[in-house]
Amino acid sequence: MTQQATQQGTTRQATRRMTRRPAVPGMPPEPSLADPCAERERAGRRLRGAGPGPPPDLDVFLSGRVFMDMIFTGLPGLPPPGTEIVTDGLGSAPGGVANIAVAMSRLGLRVGLAAEFGDDLFGAYLWRTLAEQEGVDLGPSRRVPGWSTPVTVSLAYDSDRSMVTYERPVPTSEDGPPVTPPSARACFVDVDRPVPSWAPAMRERGALVFGDLGWDQTGAWPAQVLDRLEHVDVFLPNAAEAMAYTRTNSPAGAAEALAERVPVVVVKCGGDGAIAVDSTTGERAEVGALPVEALDPTGAGDVFAAGFVFATLAGLPLGERLRFANLCAGLSVRHRSGSLGSPCWGEIAAFGESGEVPESVLADYAFVIPFIPDAADDHVVVRAEPTLRPER
Repeated sequence: MTQQATQQGTTRQATRRMTRRPAVPGMPPEPSLADPCAERERAGRRLRGAGPGPPPDLDVFLSGRVFMDMIFTGLPGLPPPGTEIVTDGLGSAPGGVANIAVAMSRLGLRVGLAAEFGDDLFGAYLWRTLAEQEGVDLGPSRRVPGWSTPVTVSLAYDSDRSMVTYERPVPTSEDGPPVTPPSARACFVDVDRPVPSWAPAMRERGALVFGDLGWDQTGAWPAQVLDRLEHVDVFLPNAAEAMAYTRTNSPAGAAEALAERVPVVVVKCGGDGAIAVDSTTGERAEVGALPVEALDPTGAGDVFAAGFVFATLAGLPLGERLRFANLCAGLSVRHRSGSLGSPCWGEIAAFGESGEVPESVLADYAFVIPFIPDAADDHVVVRAEPTLRPER
């Protein structure tokens, strides 16, 4: 990539830096919610272009559970029983479905989210961060009185992580907040539970349905989960999940098996890249991961999925969709902040000038240049702060 990303600060740029408002005596300081990705709106307009007719209200709609992620990094490993490890790396950020919502919004997609939020301190932080800082439309979401916000603690070590989650059932008989299917180009669902009724309704109106799933804690990996793929256009499992559900012994074999059930399947292979099959066109692609040093892989699979959604809506060929998704995921693992580590276009532009990877590698990503907004190459890269961060 050849977009120039200058590091010279200006008065205009300085006003966009993430700074904390001064504390009032007896009151805690309040973090700024300034937009760390001011170029996202321009990127979205460039993606959508000037097509015929009015555009849909949203680019992507999704629902799910939002978690408060507490991410410990720099660990040499997990602490043995009865011991304690002290680390200088800690970040907190919106997690769960918020990972992909934030990542898609930062790329310029107009994102709507239906989710429940607790009425506690964590719930207030999550709502404000998503709505005010990240520009996610929370119109279909709701606050639940007396419900505790789910929390996940992630322990990152050796480019991998282990997680512990606290979650209580939502005190309602409904499965998620009431949803009226919006006008959108795409929607995103989890297929490890029944596909919500709004997804097939949106599909009938022309929306693409992207699907993912989570780790099966029971270890059963029931094959009937895959029957839900009849409602899905693009399926994005990781390699372990794909092999477990298909009873295959390789990511490539799992991709071929899943391609018989869904038009497009993408098997995420972490540091080994990704494999994709488009059964509607016969395309097959396998692309390696971006060669960067991984500091924290938390949420990288969701950032990959967000990149693939963007590239799909942009109409890119299958191989370029994989490369763009790998680029977004690769940039995200270089930071210690979960969803708030997902890249903005300013970082994508700056990476092309950083010299971090050889020119021969960057040449494969030249197709990204037309999507980079002009405003993304004239300011320093600004990142959202997690609620807690290591001292520098």
